[in-house]
Amino acid sequence: MDTPSTDSTTYPESGIPAYVNDTLSAVTPSLAGALGVPGHEDLLGAGRARAAAFLLVDGLGAQLLARYADHAPTLAALARGGSVLRAGFPATTAASLASLGTGLSSGEHGVIGYSFALDGPEGTPQGPVMSALGWCAHAGPEHADLREDFPPESVQPHSTVFERAAADGVEVSRLVPGFHHGSGLTRAVLRGPGRFVPAEAPEELVPGMLEALRGSGRALVYGYHGDLDRAGHDHGPGSDRWIEELVRVEALVSDLASDLPTDTVLAVVADHGMIDTGDHRIDLDHTPGLLSGVDRLGGEARVRHVHTEPGAAADVLAAWREALGERAHVVERDRAIAEGWYGTVSGRNRGRLGDVVAAARDTWTLVRSEAEPAQTAMIGHHGSWTEAEQLVPLLLLRSE
Repeated sequence: MDTPSTDSTTYPESGIPAYVNDTLSAVTPSLAGALGVPGHEDLLGAGRARAAAFLLVDGLGAQLLARYADHAPTLAALARGGSVLRAGFPATTAASLASLGTGLSSGEHGVIGYSFALDGPEGTPQGPVMSALGWCAHAGPEHADLREDFPPESVQPHSTVFERAAADGVEVSRLVPGFHHGSGLTRAVLRGPGRFVPAEAPEELVPGMLEALRGSGRALVYGYHGDLDRAGHDHGPGSDRWIEELVRVEALVSDLASDLPTDTVLAVVADHGMIDTGDHRIDLDHTPGLLSGVDRLGGEARVRHVHTEPGAAADVLAAWREALGERAHVVERDRAIAEGWYGTVSGRNRGRLGDVVAAARDTWTLVRSEAEPAQTAMIGHHGSWTEAEQLVPLLLLRSE
């Protein structure tokens, strides 16, 4: 076992983000600013345009793109002329999608991880731990749908950039897989007037985005591609299967870039990077010392929210620090908030963070083989503070 430490404070060299113009929360407000939507500033230099689009390539980390540039020359060339953002914390799809959809940090919009604890219904103190991607109960065999008891519009009440753009007369289109339509997460972070167009593959995504951009009026178009992320989780980032998907992403972006309508700006971004965690696993379900005094666990394999039993927070903090040592940053909730991990944390979202927050370091994972068998079996993971997880490319293309 590694030498225990009572306090781990070494974060990436680039530090905790400022959540101004250095994270994903700046992307859609900048595109709305480029379209002239009131109250939005073009922080990222997109430039004024009639139409704006952003393509989210799930899992395309900046370091992975640089490492495998030979397989994606168009993307690599754009990256050399582009910039790098931080995903924000945690570096996970639900939180990043919410930041892109609202222009807010996770502490403000409240989607603070893959799974997180909700307030109980009708003011009761404790609700379930919810998996945000499915908007369902995280634990248990039935994974009950929570959209009725915990309406997404209440869990995340802030207006979306799509709503604000549509209110200013912008035609809004979202091209996403069919199962996204009407899902809890979509209602929470992508809601608003406009079109939802099913697009399961590049063959549907490219023509659909281009058609939505070709109108005569102002347009804001969102497209999502998730196959690269799935390949990384299942086979590992950099695996043959992952590289095959990277080549498909290269073709997708090349096709979009070659046919952009006049006076259009396209932003290609990712929601997080990814690391291969190998055998560096700590199984929380079979480490009794880490469960003593714990009421509920949220988060995911790279970041855990530890909700403690009454009066047990200090003991749980000490036990997790002692057991994990240099394998994780383990801090109390107040410190994570004070240090700005989640940006500004609103009062209504404070309780969604664990009393103790554990962010895995290096390539360690904090898995749960009994409660989360599918996640435990994954090869690729993301969520924590390493630059491989945090740094994402921002590729801007313009058609004059």
